[in-house]
Amino acid sequence: MKKKLSVKHVGMFTIILAAFAMTLPVAAQAADQLQVESAAICENVVDREAVEAGTRFQATVGRLYCFTKIVGAENPAEINHVWYFGNNERARVSLSVKANNWRTYSSKLIQAHEVGDWRVEVLDSAGNILETVSFEVVN
Repeated sequence: MKKKLSVKHVGMFTIILAAFAMTLPVAAQAADQLQVESAAICENVVDREAVEAGTRFQATVGRLYCFTKIVGAENPAEINHVWYFGNNERARVSLSVKANNWRTYSSKLIQAHEVGDWRVEVLDSAGNILETVSFEVVN
């Protein structure tokens, strides 16, 4: 035997659906508010600041860092630093963003033979590119 929903039940169901739907754009909007205030490739990070930043590095540099300052996180969030040598992805690092104004970094060991164009794409949790930082490794 089928039961019919009363107008009261249909109304409550509509209210619950509307309330749920209203929360969806808020979550998407929070992710959209993340912005890269600054980003740099550097040879070190000291006291949460990029040290010896540049766009051209010697192949003997060893390790490089991608330093980013992220703003706009209303809730804890995640970003990714994706390191590319030419068009080949070489590393993907997930980083937490725990405050509205947050500095974080990743690093990559550069092999002496990896001479050429590099870039790091800073992505939000949905995979949207927030910033691209390009640099070159030379002999």
